[in-house]
Amino acid sequence: MPALFASIANGALGALERAPSEPRLLNYAGIAFYELWQLDAAAALFEAAKRLDPGLVQVEGNLARLAQRERKLRGKRPPAPAYPSLAQLAPRALQIAARAQPARGQRLSLCMIVRDEQEMLPGCLASLEDAVDEMVVVDTGSTDATVEIARSFGARVIFHPWSGSFAEARNVSLEAATGDWLICLDADEVLVREDVALLRSLTERTWREAFYLSETNYTGELEDGTAVTHNALRIFRNRPEYRYEGRLHEQIAHRLPTFLPERVEASGVRIEHYGYLGAVRDSREKSRRNIELLRLQQAESPPSAFLHYNLGSEYAAADQHELALEQFERAWALLEQRSDLDSYQFAPALMCRMIKALRAWGDPAGAIARAGEGLARFEGFTDLVFEQALAAIALGETARARGLLERCIEMGDAPARYTATVGCGTYLPRIRLAELASAAGEHRTAIELLEHCLREHPRFVGSVLPYASASLAGGVPPENVVAELERHMPDPAPAARFMLGTALYEAGATGLAEMQFRAVLARQPHSARARVALGEALLAQRRYGEAAEVACVLPDEDPLAVAARRTELFARLAGSQADEVGATLERARASPMEGTELELFSAWRELALSGETAVELSAAAVPALALMLEALLRVHDFEAFEVLLGALERTPLPARERRELLAGMYLRRGFPASAADEWLAVCAEEPDVAALLGLARVASVRGMTSEMGEFAAAALEREPDNADAASLLSQANAARA
Repeated sequence: MPALFASIANGALGALERAPSEPRLLNYAGIAFYELWQLDAAAALFEAAKRLDPGLVQVEGNLARLAQRERKLRGKRPPAPAYPSLAQLAPRALQIAARAQPARGQRLSLCMIVRDEQEMLPGCLASLEDAVDEMVVVDTGSTDATVEIARSFGARVIFHPWSGSFAEARNVSLEAATGDWLICLDADEVLVREDVALLRSLTERTWREAFYLSETNYTGELEDGTAVTHNALRIFRNRPEYRYEGRLHEQIAHRLPTFLPERVEASGVRIEHYGYLGAVRDSREKSRRNIELLRLQQAESPPSAFLHYNLGSEYAAADQHELALEQFERAWALLEQRSDLDSYQFAPALMCRMIKALRAWGDPAGAIARAGEGLARFEGFTDLVFEQALAAIALGETARARGLLERCIEMGDAPARYTATVGCGTYLPRIRLAELASAAGEHRTAIELLEHCLREHPRFVGSVLPYASASLAGGVPPENVVAELERHMPDPAPAARFMLGTALYEAGATGLAEMQFRAVLARQPHSARARVALGEALLAQRRYGEAAEVACVLPDEDPLAVAARRTELFARLAGSQADEVGATLERARASPMEGTELELFSAWRELALSGETAVELSAAAVPALALMLEALLRVHDFEAFEVLLGALERTPLPARERRELLAGMYLRRGFPASAADEWLAVCAEEPDVAALLGLARVASVRGMTSEMGEFAAAALEREPDNADAASLLSQANAARA
């Protein structure tokens, strides 16, 4: 055995002689010297390995064993060398150990491809300017200020015409980079400021070939903190053989030695990706482009699970769930043919997205079953249990859903090896539990669950809307809800204020809602959502002129332009500005507003100007008309209501159905006498179940118990299995008892 260990020691030293930069090899050499009782040499080699790689677990154990052996030898003579050449090997080991230092002077190049990224690029480059030695930016055809911004940060800009291949463009940046290491990011990705020093230190680890970064993808439509985390292979040595492949979702991992775990490390360096936020990404347009590129790539390549996975993801982003599911199933079928399925990093994410697609497609039972299969393979993947809970809610299985949500909390967030949604083991299941509690009238329980989310996870502002809604539903005064939220969040983000404003608006606290929406616009003047919401809050206060002015500012090309034109038209017509509506109608006609809605506003305009209209409205216009009429009732604008009521007569709705529609509207808005008049008029022609039930409800509201029972009984005579009639009769009998 001594001869074997001496041979190992000699071979390891020979390999380390030229460049003592391999911590594992230093550790193995140290073990050989330890076994040969050359403890000074072993200690020096172990310390050198630890100096290079403090995270090398084996070294700590070897140092502990070495210290134990040294204690046993204290005061004793060590065994005589059992191998003649040890006298020469030990000094060599000490010299090599002394030379083993982290690499110095290694340069890091940032490599990017961009096009029209003037909004996101400054944040990205500012986060990296102290971390990299060189910035190489390949521009594929920007028409905005992207190039000027890149150059202002000292970047070298290379112009490359777009060919339809992201890999080609990205490889242009790699070819131009001169650093020893390369980091590849996109304009909508930002390095976490606290990790600059850690990123710089990675270049010292020349025994590695590549590093994973920890990427957080923010996905919420309102920047609410919804996020998914995964490890992204973005840093690697600058070698000519390391190049990307693929038109879209280009890959490089297969070019790197990922099959050698000691060469690739999860670094812990964090980047935040904002490209999936609704405010940044136009999902439909981007998905359409991506689908075209992926279809091209499929035509050029052999069957690929990764391609099917990416195509399915794009269909899912475009809400084409059946097509998404088809692609995910094909991807999984290809992976199942592989004996090394677990080595595919995207496999857990594929399983999760397949389950989401099943649920979105309308097969919650199938989603639950598939998630069970996934958990058998991907142990501890909390996201799959959360998907089961959502599917159980869709099935109406409340008790089962609660059990699954509580299991999510017990499990905690999924391990880092999975592409997991942040919060699936913490705040997301609590929010769903709170929603179930609110639906069951358990408002105190709901509030406590949501307060926990706000307290423990203040960055996730998605808790704000359900918290405010549950508090208001539980009878907490609106002013107190605002105060409590600001206690938990002393400086609420715009997204938090928007959600709070939404809850206040829906609860009828429109003045307080207005304050929140104005606060959002003060910090985000171009927020279309806040502008439209503020317009609605002003309408609800009958401040029509202000509402119109707020809405008219939104440009015609904005995705919410239709909503803004609708608000402006309603405000001007309700506010007796019918003579000013012509220009707004023309703008609305140039937008995607539906023709039936345009006809409705045109009819209202004619009625407001002359009291008559020649516009014949279709049945499709009735729902929108009913919403407008009820909105006017809600704010007690009876004058505008009477004008617009004339449009109801220009619809093909029979007179009887018009009366039924108005009666329900009157009762909901607190005008039971008017509701009774309409239903009595219906019954005067011929009583029906709907009218009798309506009269029973009116009687209930007015405390007329006997009449409520009589009308309910009459409805039951005509329809014996009518559950609503039976319930009303039961309430009447109980009240009389």
